[in-house]
Amino acid sequence: MRHVIALDVGGTGMKAALVGAGGELLHQARRATGRDRGPDAVVDGILDFAAELRAYGIEHLGAPALAAGVAVPGIVDEERGIAAYSANLGWRDLPLRGLLTERLGGVPVALGHDVRTGGLAEGRIGAGKGADRFLFVPLGTGIAGAIGIAGRVESGAHGFAGEIGHIVVRPGGTPCPCGQRGCLERYASAAAVSEAWASVTGNPDADAADCAKAVDGGDPKAREVWQHAVDALADGLVTALTLLDPRTLIIGGGLAEAGDTLFTPLREAVRQRVTFQKLPTIVPAALGDTAGCLGAGLLAWDLLDTTNSSEATR
Repeated sequence: MRHVIALDVGGTGMKAALVGAGGELLHQARRATGRDRGPDAVVDGILDFAAELRAYGIEHLGAPALAAGVAVPGIVDEERGIAAYSANLGWRDLPLRGLLTERLGGVPVALGHDVRTGGLAEGRIGAGKGADRFLFVPLGTGIAGAIGIAGRVESGAHGFAGEIGHIVVRPGGTPCPCGQRGCLERYASAAAVSEAWASVTGNPDADAADCAKAVDGGDPKAREVWQHAVDALADGLVTALTLLDPRTLIIGGGLAEAGDTLFTPLREAVRQRVTFQKLPTIVPAALGDTAGCLGAGLLAWDLLDTTNSSEATR
């Protein structure tokens, strides 16, 4: 059966799949990155995992994978296949595409940024399916974004497109590790809400999910913390939609798991802020933690389509 290898490498774990031509998941597996053993061990783990997936495909699907796609965090040079930098995984200027191609017997390999890869899946086969323009914004430890245009995700001239979390929404506000003050992710990420709620309650273990539950329970302090985050998020999103004019705005990540507790006030806050802009459809992400793997599979199939098209025109 025709298939590709898809790998989604996170800070603590790796998700992998063998993906069929129709996007079906033919086999799934997970393992730890082993980052506690250093960056070299992480790379070895990725290569070993990919080789095991290739062997599984040969044994159980009757053929080796035709290509591979891998999504990684940090700064990614997708065109050159270089994982340029990852603070979490400890690597710098890693030629990951070349290493994987060699380990997998010479098959083509696509390398992508984790958020943009997840956004590709959400936009093409998930919550944004059918939308010609979308913006995918996961609200997790930080806030990132993926700009979808006609079935692909824009990476920008230098690989930094979509970094909505570093739009300044509160000038002169809370310092951000990026060097600015008042960045969106310092107010509206799951980590920011967790920090604010822990401070209000005096409980260092309190998190954003606890805050959402307290909001649902009518706690006025929780509602204040939550609305503070929603207002900041709406300010950032309106800046983004003013620039990008997306048809669909897809919100994912841990904070989106609050469901209507987030989406009802957020839709209203965005609606109140738009003037001449067209209001996009604001929807929750649909693919959960499979988005990165599915997106990596799409990258691999796209790579094959591009290669085949190039060969056909020679």
